[in-house]
Amino acid sequence: MSAVSTPVRRPHRPRREESGSPLLLGHGRLPRLLAGTTLTLLAAVWLLPLLWAVATSVQSEQDVMQPGLSPFKGAFTLSAYRRILERGNVPTWAFNSVLIAALVTVLTVAISTLAAYGFSRGTFRGRRALLAVTVAAIMVPPQLLIVPLFEQMTMFHLVDTYAAVVLPQVVAPMMVFILKRFFDGIPRELEDAARIDGASELRVFRSIVLPLSRPIVSAVAIFVFIGAWNNFMWPFVVTNDPDLMTLPVGLATVKDAYGIQYAQAMASALLAALPLIVMFLLFQRRIVNSVATTGLGGT
Repeated sequence: MSAVSTPVRRPHRPRREESGSPLLLGHGRLPRLLAGTTLTLLAAVWLLPLLWAVATSVQSEQDVMQPGLSPFKGAFTLSAYRRILERGNVPTWAFNSVLIAALVTVLTVAISTLAAYGFSRGTFRGRRALLAVTVAAIMVPPQLLIVPLFEQMTMFHLVDTYAAVVLPQVVAPMMVFILKRFFDGIPRELEDAARIDGASELRVFRSIVLPLSRPIVSAVAIFVFIGAWNNFMWPFVVTNDPDLMTLPVGLATVKDAYGIQYAQAMASALLAALPLIVMFLLFQRRIVNSVATTGLGGT
């Protein structure tokens, strides 16, 4: 009998973890200092317009018009905010914005996920052509669709209704394409195992695909909500009733008879952006993770 030689196992050496951030060009105190200084300067440049808007909104119109580069030219006052709240129906506009943005987000996510799953797993006739049309629709500027969409809403007698504001915004070809690319990366073996156990196609989509796609679905929901909240053009065109206006549209109607009021304009912009700022502060980690996941979903 020949002796069987057993392989000699080499001692396992723990893998040295890379320390530091990928933004640092090397290790040590100097690279960290340079990276921290650069990021601080970039953050200051990004925050400068916001700080200027806040400083302008808490001053009187006379102080804002004073010459000089300093953002603080007078005493602190909330007269611009008080004037907007007195002349406009801000609570109603804010409620309309929340309702419309929520409806657009729910419907867009539902339609986009189903369409993306069909493009990713379906084998129906015309699939390639429909996918090509969907991708081509991404390149169509939304401004080109305002006139035909308005004529369509007029034909169906939906002008000055919530449906007229919501329905045209639920078609999002970009979100369908992003979700489709993510669904392509999900292993099909998991779905085949569920089908062998007797699960229907809808059950596979609901119980297998969606739970594995929570990061990308969260990212799509966040992007759609922000886009629906900031949408000004379409709600401005399709609504005339002040009780149906969204916050950006309603604040734009609050004007003064004495020309451009810079403090009032900045206060209106900050009021419209305040809910998004609060949402970002509350869900900062989820938003950052969603953006990172979206960037890696198509690779």
